Parts: sequence; C-alpha cells; structure tokens
Amino acid sequence: MPRKPPSSPKSPDLQLGRAVAWPDSPERAKLDRVPNPQKGTDYVARFTAPEFTALCPVTGQPDFAHLVIDYVPGSWLLESKSLKLYLASFRNHGAFHEDCTVAIGKRIVGAVKPKWLRIGGYWFPRGGIPIDVFWQTGAAPKGVWIPDQDVPSYRGRG
Repeated sequence: MPRKPPSSPKSPDLQLGRAVAWPDSPERAKLDRVPNPQKGTDYVARFTAPEFTALCPVTGQPDFAHLVIDYVPGSWLLESKSLKLYLASFRNHGAFHEDCTVAIGKRIVGAVKPKWLRIGGYWFPRGGIPIDVFWQTGAAPKGVWIPDQDVPSYRGRG
C-alpha cells in the first residue's frame, strides 16, 4: 500500500501554497519558518541563488551575484518560497554589495535562529572589480560537515 505523503504545515500566515504579491522592498518581504522535524540532529542546509540582483545605490544600475547560504537549523527551517520572494525584493533595492550580503544573513538569523549560518556573496564585476562578501555567525557546531561553497573566483582575461 502506498504511503501517504507527510502533510505540509498549513497556516494562513505562510506564503507557501498560495498566491502572494511580490514584495516591493526587503523591509516589506516576509521570511517564513516551519518546524524542523530533525531538530535533534545537526546538519547543513544550503540555498543557492545564482541569479541574485540588486541595484547600485549610486548609479541605479543592476548588480548581479551568486549567493550561497549554508545554515545548521535549530528548531526552525527557512521556508524556500519566502526566501525566493525576499531575495527577489532586492531587484528594486539600492544597496552596496557588502550591505546586501550581510543584511540577508542577519535577516535569516533573526527569522529562524539557526545554530550557525554563513553566506557567501559572489558579485560579478562592477567597474572591472569583482567583490566577494562573506559573513557567518561564528564557529560551526562540532562534527558537522561544512562543504566548500565551490563558487570559483571571478577570472577575466589574462
């Protein structure tokens, strides 16, 4: 007999499973969390956003980055649809690379209170200079395998 799939958390507060408007700013975007069914086990969850976009706060031109977010969940998991909507809200937001990267990490920490989090922002060149930004909350829990982010450094000609 086929197993019934586990039920997903149903809550009118979650954006998951229903149509929601795209947030027009990071401040208005909502990050949802769901209970971690493996909260007694330390493990790493990874989100990769290879097409992240924000605006230069000076010129208004688009900036592009490849974001990699690794975290060791505690009691909560970060719900992926809400993360997608949150990251998309930066498309009309002007901020420097460093601010975007660190603000995203801090916002996730505030929302899900992970045991550990790191974010790598691998930004494509602006003015001929690539800018990579890294932030983490501290040391990872002992015994947890933390894989490399495996995003190569930008290499132009030469």
